[in-house]
Amino acid sequence: MSGFTLNLLATDRSERIDGVTSFVGEDKSGSFGLLPGHERFMTVLGFGLARVRRADGQWEYLGFPGGLLYFLGNECRISTRRYLRDTDVTRIAGVLSREMLEEERALDETRHKLHRLEAEMLKRLAELGRE
Repeated sequence: MSGFTLNLLATDRSERIDGVTSFVGEDKSGSFGLLPGHERFMTVLGFGLARVRRADGQWEYLGFPGGLLYFLGNECRISTRRYLRDTDVTRIAGVLSREMLEEERALDETRHKLHRLEAEMLKRLAELGRE
């Protein structure tokens, strides 16, 4: 079976994986798979794991905080802020879980800071309106 090319594009690096014979990922509608020769396909990946089977039969696992997948002409492109790649599903799942919790905490902190900034700006605008 002829494979397809998977291009991983992140903010800090990119990789090309040739000879991919299967990709299994997940979006909001559920789990899906891509094989060589698949029709054009585009979806938004959620936070989680995907798996890739290479021509030698070995599985690799990819972890994403979400991303955009586009498949066309036997080439699959995944654009994401960052990704993890490993052959050990247990190890990558653990790292992804830790990073997910860390990212959630950072997002909550950012939301809190933005809320405080917004409240302060509204307060100052109200004060300017009274002058």
